[in-house]
Amino acid sequence: MIKTQILIIAVMLMSIVTKAQNAIIKGIILDKENNNPIENVSLSIVETNKYYSSDNYGNFKIKNITNGNYTIEISHIGYATKKVMLLINSNNTIDLKIAMEKANLSLSSIVIKNSKQNNYSNLSEIDKLLRPTNNSQDILRLVPSLFIAQHAGGGKAEQIFLRGFDIDHGTDISITVDGMPVNMISHAHGQGYADLHFLIPETIDKINFDKGPYNAEKGNLATAGFVDFKTKDFLSNNSIKIEAGRFNMQRISGMVKLLDKESMKNKQQLYIASEYFKSDGYFESPQNFNRFNITAKYTLMKPNNTKLNLLFSTFQSKWNASGQIPERAVADGTISKYGAIDDTEGGNTNRTNATIILSKKLSNNWNLTQQAYFTNYNFNLYSNFTFFLNDSIDGDMINQKEQRNIFGYTANAKNISAIFNKRATTTFGFGVRYDN
Repeated sequence: MIKTQILIIAVMLMSIVTKAQNAIIKGIILDKENNNPIENVSLSIVETNKYYSSDNYGNFKIKNITNGNYTIEISHIGYATKKVMLLINSNNTIDLKIAMEKANLSLSSIVIKNSKQNNYSNLSEIDKLLRPTNNSQDILRLVPSLFIAQHAGGGKAEQIFLRGFDIDHGTDISITVDGMPVNMISHAHGQGYADLHFLIPETIDKINFDKGPYNAEKGNLATAGFVDFKTKDFLSNNSIKIEAGRFNMQRISGMVKLLDKESMKNKQQLYIASEYFKSDGYFESPQNFNRFNITAKYTLMKPNNTKLNLLFSTFQSKWNASGQIPERAVADGTISKYGAIDDTEGGNTNRTNATIILSKKLSNNWNLTQQAYFTNYNFNLYSNFTFFLNDSIDGDMINQKEQRNIFGYTANAKNISAIFNKRATTTFGFGVRYDN
């Protein structure tokens, strides 16, 4: 009987000791300037060399912390690294609210760590500051080993090359904006045609990318890789930009907050962004390329980890193109290398998008995201590959034309948990798309 009592007491003491050694550190990470949550922030406990990250709402949770002194290092691209010192001496839950400051652009040193928290690579505001861009497709050049080229005027989707792949205009790379597909299936000018000109560069918040056919969730077009653009949910300031340059280049862009409210119950903002771009190009026949974009986005965030996004955008562009020229015509002096045999090539295109995204973090640590989207798209391209070979008077012009409506819906559920002290991510997804 005494031995049994001693055993029970020993088990109780062990339970108390074990319980006392398992504290929880949780909290939220915010941008100090605008109080917005920051997702995918890296957290490391220096003493244990273990790594964690914040979720889509800026929240993080670190379990099974034993008693002792700890240093938590918090870092994220574009923000100054922060350290938090903690003393753990009980089994209590420690709740933190961490505000991170934007970092000054500096090229002095770079520290690379392998946290294995996110298999994808990402680009942020600091990356965009390093290179001037006139359109969103210029930002594609930031992806390592990817470069683009433009031909037949400025209005077409650029030619993309990645890791030895000639991806044409998007045949072998999946491109999305806020989860909405950019690629056009069975396009009149080429399978996977991805015209990103509707995206205003100043609205881009982050770019996730990966190279190689490793992600089933990215779909059939991701043969060489994928690029996912995410636009800003919240603006810190209103802005306007006016630019001018050679070849009659003119550009004006602006972003304005129409609604900006924050309370204990929710945080919401509605902003509108617009852009006008014009350029004649450096050819002898002016391209007369002009593009007009407008985007509106509404974001609602609630304390119960629920986020609603409504996005609307539309753009239209028109251009002329000098097109391809025969080398012999340049050699015999008929035209210069900037001249044209038929300068009536060119085209026009327009695209209108609307999407709604609802995401919520459930109590069992599952994150549920649902999205519905609609796209109306029109395309006209006039090309002359044989010049006046068949018709010596009117030329051999052809027209590639299409009109389409796209309807789509996607849903995914993701859970991040620990199995044998290892991070495990479980994802279920579903999607349907109809191109008419």
